[in-house]
Amino acid sequence: MERVRDVSELPKAHLHLHFTGSMRPATLLELADKHGVRLPETLTEALGRGESPKLRATDERGWFRFQRLYDAARSCLQEPEDIQRLVREAAEEDLRDGSGWLEIQVDPTSYAPRLGGLIPALEIILDAVETTVRDTGIGMRLLVAANRMKHPLDARTLARLAVRYADRGVVGFGLSNDERRGMARDFDRAFAIAREGGLLSAPHGGELTGPASVRDCLDDLEADRIGHGVRAAEDPRLLKRLADRQVTCEVCPASNVALGVYEKPEDVPLRRLFEAGVPMALGADDPLLFGARLAAQYEFAREHHAFTDAELAELARQSVRGSAAPEDVKGRLLAGVDDWLAG
Repeated sequence: MERVRDVSELPKAHLHLHFTGSMRPATLLELADKHGVRLPETLTEALGRGESPKLRATDERGWFRFQRLYDAARSCLQEPEDIQRLVREAAEEDLRDGSGWLEIQVDPTSYAPRLGGLIPALEIILDAVETTVRDTGIGMRLLVAANRMKHPLDARTLARLAVRYADRGVVGFGLSNDERRGMARDFDRAFAIAREGGLLSAPHGGELTGPASVRDCLDDLEADRIGHGVRAAEDPRLLKRLADRQVTCEVCPASNVALGVYEKPEDVPLRRLFEAGVPMALGADDPLLFGARLAAQYEFAREHHAFTDAELAELARQSVRGSAAPEDVKGRLLAGVDDWLAG
């Protein structure tokens, strides 16, 4: 019988983690108490029981409930010290799960009102990343994401800001929130600005809507990576296109089930994507609300989709190759994957 290796010791990169959603539940409760923020009872009751809130976002009412919980959690981040704590704890959780490289995604406009404006907010976050890298040794960078529910001009402002800080640790530009709102092509100029500034294009697509949203990300935003992308499995020609171009899909299986994108863990098309040759980087998305962090995503693939250790190692390699890590960091992590597999 083949020995089952510990996936938390498997070197990997984490490419799909949202800023507020990375918070530890205990930290959220402490910050809410510190700042006198009244959190929704559904959230405090679930976290108090050590559970995740019951969510389903496949309809607009469900997405609104999810967004309400997320916004409530975000309102607890009010001071630079809160930002520093969140970033450090996210790094500590990732290191515990075997991650050697983390790209955390943030829309700084969401924090600007409490942190002195857009530029101060981004600088506070980047300072926290820099300090955390120095203190913990993890490789960590930032992906600035626009909100597709806001005006495309806001996205252009963010793209210019992201490019301005490319030498301070911003490596990519994303587009998040409800795919059913805001066409990808409305944000094409923002993504052109980001690409011209040397940033990766990593918009969300193929989560709440079907394969067409993935095609839009490829055609209109020239995506290097796709946030989620799982619904591409419904279109064989699109799968081949992703595989041929080696566009990495940042797949978050536990999140897909928690939000009702798929009814059961076995329904998430991990095996279909993998066997089609589509590179994947498993991600935790928002572990604050979904409960499962990075190593748990690899356990998900093992338990529900019978991924062998050799296949899990290949998933880890794909996450590293799809990252913005420097070549020496990639080489070190890939060598570590081989060592893990060799035992």
